[in-house]
Amino acid sequence: MAVEEPVTGFAVAVVREDGQWRCSALDPGALTELDAAITELGKLRSTGASFGLLAVDDEFFVIVRPSPRGPSLLLSDAAAALDYDIAADVLDVLRVDPPDEEDDSVWPEGDLEILADLGLPGPELEVIIGEVDLYPDEQLQMVAQRCGFGSEFAKFLDEL
Repeated sequence: MAVEEPVTGFAVAVVREDGQWRCSALDPGALTELDAAITELGKLRSTGASFGLLAVDDEFFVIVRPSPRGPSLLLSDAAAALDYDIAADVLDVLRVDPPDEEDDSVWPEGDLEILADLGLPGPELEVIIGEVDLYPDEQLQMVAQRCGFGSEFAKFLDEL
């Protein structure tokens, strides 16, 4: 199941403190291992919202939001679990079986309300995920715009 070549993409920590948004890079290992992403995000100290956005190989994205009772997770395409360990890890944590290999439809798994308190209700997030003609970074840019950190996210992407 493991992808042999290096995984491309980006992993960004998003933090809101005192009404200000900040985006910073997570360790590249966060793109391949869910535990690494959770650990990296757990190191952030913030009194406000904090979560991670991971765009993997121009194929799918993962949103990770740590909380004391365990992380909230959203995987944009459950079928990614057939080819990527991190996507399989998300489904394991969610206790969801991966789809059949013959199933080529795209559907999310996890908490669609993961960013509802930040201005992005589940139905709108589902519409963004449904935009299959967009790359994950473009979908995440839409998420960032809707939540209010679009310019900070764009600046982060420009620096990559």
